[in-house]
Amino acid sequence: MVLAQHEVKDSILIVEDEANSRLLLKTYLTSDGYDVRIARNGEEALKSIAANPPSAVILDVVLPKMDGFEVCRKLRDLETTRFMPIILVTALRGDRERTRGIEVGADDFISKPFNRTELLTRIKSLLRIRRLHHDLQLKVQELERVRAKLRKLAVTDGLTGLFNYRAFRGQLHLEVLRSKRFSLPFSVLMIDIDHFKVYNDSFGHPSGDQVLKQFSKLVRKNVREVDTIARYGGEEFVVILPGTDKKSAVIVAEKLRKLVEKEPFPHEKDPPIFRVTISVGVTSFPQDTDSEENIIRLMDQAMYKAKKDGRNRTAILD
Repeated sequence: MVLAQHEVKDSILIVEDEANSRLLLKTYLTSDGYDVRIARNGEEALKSIAANPPSAVILDVVLPKMDGFEVCRKLRDLETTRFMPIILVTALRGDRERTRGIEVGADDFISKPFNRTELLTRIKSLLRIRRLHHDLQLKVQELERVRAKLRKLAVTDGLTGLFNYRAFRGQLHLEVLRSKRFSLPFSVLMIDIDHFKVYNDSFGHPSGDQVLKQFSKLVRKNVREVDTIARYGGEEFVVILPGTDKKSAVIVAEKLRKLVEKEPFPHEKDPPIFRVTISVGVTSFPQDTDSEENIIRLMDQAMYKAKKDGRNRTAILD
């Protein structure tokens, strides 16, 4: 096995209580470039593997106190050594031993007296399989990371980092089911940034995007972790307040409205003088409706009522 100077050697743990067998195995393996470690019994082997897992294990079946089958079984029960290559040393005609070895998870078998070519061929084959399995695991993990990122992107607004409309509808459906099952109210705030088109036209879309991001951070900071905040579209946002009746929801809406009114957004002192404010419509379930589709319609009506009544205010439907 030819190694580059920077390449790390594969390490092989020999678990063998017979001195001559240990020496012969070590000689064969070190001559082929492997880093060899020794354990004389099962307990010593398990401690060595726990402290520093080797690349592979050559494990004699006949050991004092704890035999090789038991050691193999214990290694297969551990997450860290479940796929570690294990070669069992069995009798020349040990068919029963090989059957039992397969049952406890052995990958391959060799017999005494050892044949150098056979030993090294089996070791190389198992280590190649181990590397392929490791590479596959890395690819699977990377695929999972990509899938998780895609799942997040599917429900996230790219500009603000809030949930998007699709995620809002999914969460709204869950809240309706939860409310009906446990007889708990919930409320929805629909928020519109007043005169946002005028702001964009006056100061440019980059400044408008900054307002949207700053507003999103402000809302996220001032609602509960259990609340759902989503960008409904454009300059419209929604907040789902679980376990919140209409009276309490109005208090939350007014808190947010006042915070936005006081927040120093970009260009607020530049001509034309433009103060960022919001109009908020409040709808509650089941007080206003017991229909999921009606919630969307009513929250929209409540928000437009706030705008019609002069903006920078909170409105509920009579």
